[in-house]
Amino acid sequence: MYNLKIISSSVRPGRKGPVVAEWIAGIARKSGQFNVEVLDLGKLNLPLMNESNHPMMQQYQHEHTKAWSAKIAEADAFIFVTAEYDYSYPAPLKNALEYLIHEWAYKAAGVVSYSVGPFAGVRALASLKADLLSLKVVSLAESVTIPSLLEQLNADGEMQPTEIVSKSAGLMIQELVRWTKGMNLIRENK
Repeated sequence: MYNLKIISSSVRPGRKGPVVAEWIAGIARKSGQFNVEVLDLGKLNLPLMNESNHPMMQQYQHEHTKAWSAKIAEADAFIFVTAEYDYSYPAPLKNALEYLIHEWAYKAAGVVSYSVGPFAGVRALASLKADLLSLKVVSLAESVTIPSLLEQLNADGEMQPTEIVSKSAGLMIQELVRWTKGMNLIRENK
């Protein structure tokens, strides 16, 4: 089985990212292909980048960076769960990405984007995919875009997605398995 890290990026009070992350984690677990761990940036609380050495050198001084490095290094694949903030993804995710370089490389990633409005976080998705490319992360063509998120939560605040959102999640997980296998071979042959 492959190690899948699902990274929930929203940190503000009242955020819905953890609900979305747990929902996609459940679908990934059902595939039987992944050991799934949800990494909630709101709980990890990484400070604004405070390492004196460039991440390329991997000479980390702080324990929070060493712990973050270990979590990302053990991953075979990722799913990024992101809200859309000001036409992009949240700053805490940008910060978390920039802490590291080598640990991200040659791994596949799916993206689940959402918004409370009708745009489904697609601008956040586009911005994130561009930045992942520079880290040598292969972001899948298949993604999950969730419009009007609050309408896709039940009375208990749990995900109750539309049929199209559910189907796109299943397809993304299916493709993530394929790409994870391929990227594993690439990492083995470095």
